[in-house]
Amino acid sequence: MASAPLKRVIYLDFGLLLASAEPRMFALDSQTFIQVAAQIVNLIILAFVLSKLLYKPVRNMLQKRVDRVQGQLAQAAEELEKANEMKLQYEQKIAEVQRERDDILSEARRMASDTGQRLVAEAKKEADAIKARAETNVEMEWERAESEMRTAVIEVSALMAEKFVKLAIDKETHDRLFSETMADLEEIKWRG
Repeated sequence: MASAPLKRVIYLDFGLLLASAEPRMFALDSQTFIQVAAQIVNLIILAFVLSKLLYKPVRNMLQKRVDRVQGQLAQAAEELEKANEMKLQYEQKIAEVQRERDDILSEARRMASDTGQRLVAEAKKEADAIKARAETNVEMEWERAESEMRTAVIEVSALMAEKFVKLAIDKETHDRLFSETMADLEEIKWRG
């Protein structure tokens, strides 16, 4: 390979090839300005193409996503509001059930108290009736016993008097003493 002068090839964005015989460093010459201008034009074209091809679809996609997220947030807020309403209704129903339970318990206590008082009153009334019947029965038995005792005393007295009179007294005296004794016995009041 023969050594030939080195040529450098520079590629521009416009597709032009420029050949230069000598290598160079960065400089502010016309070629640099052309390259910078080509880069700026490339950037503008790329931005325009990307804007048409990607920016609007991406923006639309992002807007749809924002709308979907806002819709989900609104739906979540509605569901939270419904849940809070349901919770409030549930708490009200629980409070109502507790009030009903308290009412039922107080009514049951009142009924039990009334029933207890009624039963006690009935038992007392029945006991008083039994006591009154017992007192009446005792009084009747006392009067019957007193009457039987009076009759027995009269019979015994009559028998004794008859035996005594038969032994010691004649018929006239006997009749007179019998009449007096009977009169005396009728005058005696029995004590209870």
